[in-house]
Amino acid sequence: MVQQSFNVNSTKKMLSVSLLKQYHENIAIISSEDEYFSYKNIFDISAEIYRNIDHRCLIFCLCKNQIGSLCGYISFVQNRVIPVMLDAAMNKDSLQELITKYEPEYIWLPSNQLTEFPNSQELYSILDYSLIKLKTVNFFPLHDDLALLLTTSGSTGSPKLVRLSYENIQANAESIAEYLSIDEHERPITTLPMNYSFGLSIINSHLLKGATILLTSKSLMEKGFWDFLKTRKATSISGVPYTFEILKKLRFFRMELPSIKTLTQAGGKLNNELNKDFAEFSQQSNKRFFVMYGQTEATARMSYLPPEYSLSKLGSMGVAIPGGAFSLIDESGTIIEGSDITGELVYCGKNVSMGYAECGSDLQKGDENNGILLTGDLAKRDSDNFYTIVGRKKRFIKLFGNRVNLDETERILKSILTDCACTGEDDHMKIYITDKTRIDEVRTFISSKTGIHHSAFTVIQIDIIPKNPSGKTIYSNLGTI
Repeated sequence: MVQQSFNVNSTKKMLSVSLLKQYHENIAIISSEDEYFSYKNIFDISAEIYRNIDHRCLIFCLCKNQIGSLCGYISFVQNRVIPVMLDAAMNKDSLQELITKYEPEYIWLPSNQLTEFPNSQELYSILDYSLIKLKTVNFFPLHDDLALLLTTSGSTGSPKLVRLSYENIQANAESIAEYLSIDEHERPITTLPMNYSFGLSIINSHLLKGATILLTSKSLMEKGFWDFLKTRKATSISGVPYTFEILKKLRFFRMELPSIKTLTQAGGKLNNELNKDFAEFSQQSNKRFFVMYGQTEATARMSYLPPEYSLSKLGSMGVAIPGGAFSLIDESGTIIEGSDITGELVYCGKNVSMGYAECGSDLQKGDENNGILLTGDLAKRDSDNFYTIVGRKKRFIKLFGNRVNLDETERILKSILTDCACTGEDDHMKIYITDKTRIDEVRTFISSKTGIHHSAFTVIQIDIIPKNPSGKTIYSNLGTI
């Protein structure tokens, strides 16, 4: 396979001051509390936040879909402070593990969570968010191109983070804006958390074009979400497969939503029946329905299925985003030239991350991927060069849009169990244990640890976890016991 490299030194910032000049008076954010913020407002607030830091460093951003959280993110990326984007509601033990591993100098967090850090110094507060300084002794060296760190294994609290550069963020935002034809008249409504790569990419690609983001932490199940969507005339809804399951249950197809022009789906493969339902609805109602594929390791998105192919190529993840390219390789690493042959999907593009970090000392590493990502997904390419995912090479599943490592989940469970085994498919994990009395306890525990609703987990009691002579779990035997 031909290796490609990209110059990441050309873009040291995104959301630059040129946006302030170009979209000076545009409304950047409308909150569900009916607060309006222009692009000038956002940049003024971001500059004020940075004045309390005033140097390049590592900061944990405990995220909510709120204006304070978003202004913090923009401030940090704009001013070369490196944020680690985390869910504000994440498990406290997992958060402490990350703090110990990476030793951030600051935390940007909801003001109502200040009591969780009694030994820290509060420096600044605005918009219900506060900046605190930790008593960090060691500051790890930071690579000059490092811009952003995102978690990659859902909400399991793994210390592995994806290292993203300024060019990664910029390139992916530009590509997404191009194929979705985003302009300043768009009004996406937030349905995904901003610490999730898909949710953050929606924000980046729309801010890049001077659009107005309808910012809310309300869920699809709340009346307030739909009131906000209708009143402020949202133009697009995005979500993971679970989002679209909920939309169908809410009878979305019967709703009168004339302002909605675009639906985008990523975060796992949509089942064909649901995919067909939304494709047909969109064609009949003159809306655009984009099925997409991505990974945090590629900043967010790598492919899209153009709406005109949503039925004729049902189940396909489509073609590479502008500026990207796909190929397939066999087990020996040789490129597969023919069609309808299964191989590992490989992506090439400027949005491919610099690599992983598993501890603070990894933050000084440069680009280890050189624009090439081995996705770990198995796919086929048809005669029209459209790609379809057919399986996974490694033990990952997606639960409601969160990529979860089954081996990592077993490790967490073994802190309370002597043995267990995890299998599953997207949106459904099966946990096998040997103690029947602990079924409810296990389900509650893993839901709490991951922050994922308990309905995603089924706990099954079996007499013994099947093992081979070397002591490794025989996963193929679990369903037969």
